[in-house]
Amino acid sequence: MAIVRRPGAFHCGTDAAMDVIGGRWKVSILWALSERSCRRFGELRRLLPGVTEKVLTSHLRELEADGIVHREVYDEVPPRVEYSLTAVGISLNEALAPLGAWGKRHILTDAAPPEAEPERGDQARSGAPAARM
Repeated sequence: MAIVRRPGAFHCGTDAAMDVIGGRWKVSILWALSERSCRRFGELRRLLPGVTEKVLTSHLRELEADGIVHREVYDEVPPRVEYSLTAVGISLNEALAPLGAWGKRHILTDAAPPEAEPERGDQARSGAPAARM
């Protein structure tokens, strides 16, 4: 299934990709589905504390409509539904991996704060040329 969105509304590929993964929980859903091939709704709900059933259902439907998630309904009693990533969803997770690495490196670790830039007065006293604006 191809991703169908607003034609002509995107300015670049990043804009288009962000439209697909936009939403508070979508990236977390992709992560949960990448950890194991198939997940049931209740499993996803437990893995994502704080998400409501309504929002999880909505995001899963949007991801399914975009061809990122596959929804398998089994004809059983009680009903069973499993969610998994499509090939497009797997490739999207691969594209998000560098973003996750950036987050670990710059946000989750205790990275040293960037060095403070010298004030203009310090540059003038040191003989260094002042930066032009």
